[in-house]
Amino acid sequence: MTHIPTFNRSLLHPRFWFTWIGIGLLYLVVLLPYPLLYRLGTSLGRVSMHFLKHRVHIARRNLELCFPNLSSAEREALLVKNFESVGMGLFETGMGWFWPDWRVRRLFNVSGLENIDLARRNQKGVLLIGLHFLSLELGARIFGIHNPGIGVYRPNDNRLLDWLQTWGRMRSNKSMLDRSDIKGMIRALKHGEIIWYAPDHDYGPKSSVFAPLFAIEHAATTSGTHLLVRLAKPAVIPFVPRRLPNGKGYEMIILPDEGALPLDSDVATATYMNKVLEQAILLAPDQYMWLHRRFKTRPPGEPSLY
Repeated sequence: MTHIPTFNRSLLHPRFWFTWIGIGLLYLVVLLPYPLLYRLGTSLGRVSMHFLKHRVHIARRNLELCFPNLSSAEREALLVKNFESVGMGLFETGMGWFWPDWRVRRLFNVSGLENIDLARRNQKGVLLIGLHFLSLELGARIFGIHNPGIGVYRPNDNRLLDWLQTWGRMRSNKSMLDRSDIKGMIRALKHGEIIWYAPDHDYGPKSSVFAPLFAIEHAATTSGTHLLVRLAKPAVIPFVPRRLPNGKGYEMIILPDEGALPLDSDVATATYMNKVLEQAILLAPDQYMWLHRRFKTRPPGEPSLY
């Protein structure tokens, strides 16, 4: 496990100065009132479309692949809303790391806490399915305020950002685990801990199987869910942090335990979990992280989708 990192003087080296400037600006911006942050964030997201053309192309392609039944105009409208969420996601990261608990609580309505309570009464660990919504840092913060758990993450290559994100995430959580530490996750779940786990990205061919996701028949999907559920037998509980329209705040929706996942094979588990992910994404499709290449890994012989 990773505990709260100790600040190291080496992080003051000149090679980190530009990063420090960016952190300082983010800290100052998120001191602003939320209605103003909402207007700035959504505007920044729309403007960013002119400079992040490659990411716009990826997001547009993902929407085409996943929602072929939408009209072109409907997908373009969803694309613009999604990039508004990209802009807000930057500020929401700062809000999740820097805001005091009272300010986070004030913006959130929380439903479904009883689903966590039920799992704990049954002496189960909780595999908390936290998808890559653009508000994920803020969502993890509010969840941890109510039910501190253990985050799963990939250490950042920038040592300063790695220290900052770990410090920020642990303001309301217990500790962090490297996403490669499967044994640590199983041990924590068996001890009744809550593990924040995101099975919705393409993690490459070595740790994936292919299962349907939306209109994609073969989406590379992590086989880790199968292993964790089979060995630790936790409750499997998705949650969705959703930004409300027009700067009206947020809601965190904690869904019921998915019950007995099919464990006949890792493909069966992945297929079931992708249906769960679809339902969660559809609660806030404009706020999902469409700008990454979710379908990069293809079965042998299949052409790239990008």
